[in-house]
Amino acid sequence: MRIWFVSVCLLVSLAGISEISCAQKTFDKQGHRGGRGLMPENTIAAMKKAVDLGVTLEMDISFTKEKLPIVSHDQYINPKFSLKANGDTLTFAEAKKARLYDLTYQQIESYDVGSKFYPQFPQQKKIPAHIPLLSALIDSVEAYARQRGLPPPHYNIETKTSPKGDNIEHPAPQEFVDRLIDVLEKQGILKRVIIQSFDSRTLEIVHHAYPDVPTAWLVSNKKTLNQNLAALTFTPSIYSPEHSMVTSEDIITCHKRGIKVIPWTVNDPQKIQDLKTLGVDGIISDYPDRL
Repeated sequence: MRIWFVSVCLLVSLAGISEISCAQKTFDKQGHRGGRGLMPENTIAAMKKAVDLGVTLEMDISFTKEKLPIVSHDQYINPKFSLKANGDTLTFAEAKKARLYDLTYQQIESYDVGSKFYPQFPQQKKIPAHIPLLSALIDSVEAYARQRGLPPPHYNIETKTSPKGDNIEHPAPQEFVDRLIDVLEKQGILKRVIIQSFDSRTLEIVHHAYPDVPTAWLVSNKKTLNQNLAALTFTPSIYSPEHSMVTSEDIITCHKRGIKVIPWTVNDPQKIQDLKTLGVDGIISDYPDRL
């Protein structure tokens, strides 16, 4: 059956029929921040749930004062879903002072990011949880998969960087990437990792310094596909636009260039189906159980 599939793809390619995509056979289902519609985002519990569902673990990286990679989308303690160690709520004024890059991991770990009701995700299971070190999260989910006899998980890891945040909210790009890759290499999972970013600088570093690591170019703008791709000096492994930007023409163009298309963040079941019909190679969702 596999030989038949490849042969058809080759014949289609030779015939010049571009409307049929043979970019990949496996659809990449990804749990956004571990699947925050179901579990507290970017926590070990969320990633274990993603392992149970058999989806790629999508997550974000920030840094502590000690320059340790931690799993957090925000670069501060988010008051929308965080509580102080004593259970008190966190005001937005206090949150502005709780920048992760200014806090030690011991300070960061004291906040509960899993117990507070989060109106945006009313189905999210509420459990005590903290922002984890990347190394600890990997240890936990890898052991969890082995114990359950499940396949080793794959990871899609976002570098949370911006020019204005360099050395203020996070290390500068080269140091950020080097410290991140160092953890991934020591944990022995680099071959199962995609590095994604809205910041072309970190993707350029990954591509040139670590060429075997797949890269995903995250975009959310009104530019065309060609304009967005032109912002990079290389061809990324994955084009990852905000889902409303996706067109069938862009998918065809990407596939011709050997680029996979994995849009974010898609939660509506009908939209998920529509994108699958268009031929995307995967989807990032807060509700990976809907994929």
